Amino acid sequence: MAKFLIIRFSSIGDIILTTPVVRCLHKQLPEAEIHFLTKESFKDIVANNPYINKVHTLGEDFDAMLKTLEAEQFDYIIDLHHNLRTLRIKKFLKKVKSFSFNKLNVEKFIYTNFKINTLPKKHIVDRNLETVASFNIVNDGFGLDYFIPEKDVVPKQDIPAAHSAGYIGIVIGAALATKQLPVHKLKELCGSINHPIILLGGKEDRVAGDLIADVDEMKIYNACGKFNLNESADLIRNAKMIITHDTGLMHIAAAFQKPIISVWGNTVPAFGMYPYYGVKSSQQ
Repeated sequence: MAKFLIIRFSSIGDIILTTPVVRCLHKQLPEAEIHFLTKESFKDIVANNPYINKVHTLGEDFDAMLKTLEAEQFDYIIDLHHNLRTLRIKKFLKKVKSFSFNKLNVEKFIYTNFKINTLPKKHIVDRNLETVASFNIVNDGFGLDYFIPEKDVVPKQDIPAAHSAGYIGIVIGAALATKQLPVHKLKELCGSINHPIILLGGKEDRVAGDLIADVDEMKIYNACGKFNLNESADLIRNAKMIITHDTGLMHIAAAFQKPIISVWGNTVPAFGMYPYYGVKSSQQ
């Protein structure tokens, strides 16, 4: 039985984009044992994944973590983060054969600085899957996964009654300000939509959400900061469609096969991280 360690430390979207690797390994090598290493703050994203046997977290004591990983006696490392910390892990576990994701940093530099696109016309999901190609793993076409535990399913009474018959989810935040529409544009967008709206984001988006909701407090419900990540994912799962910046919630929406309108700022779809439904999806 082969034992795999898959590494992706962050962030929300990048971790979700690794889920086809996890699923395909599990289903196409059913005897394999699959472990996943990520940051403690992102553990909940993979903790409920039935295709993962064990989750490890990157803590403050890096050396202790290395000893824990060494004790697992892995056969293979699938490095989907590929940075200095994963290099340190692979060096410490030098007897374990590793396969690393190609980040194409040179190609990205050429594109962002000289506007010359030499990037492959391939989604990052398929590039992630290239790391396990030598095991005869192929893309099963079923897109991304996101698993919500029962405890994080949002009760109907936790959203306004006016939204119980259906709503559009609008993700107002993003990791960088340059990825986000300004508040006045989001207010204009929400004002033009004749349908109940739920604003989605973290605690840091709460104030902006209140300003946007002022457009029409009956129509617009500001959920920013009121729900944890899994609960926000459940709100996405039950939305009719999602309007979003290039964010982790965009990839959660794709995992639930939701129609998506994506807005791009300082990032571009050519980097291969646009919404991914899988070739067997009706949304593709």
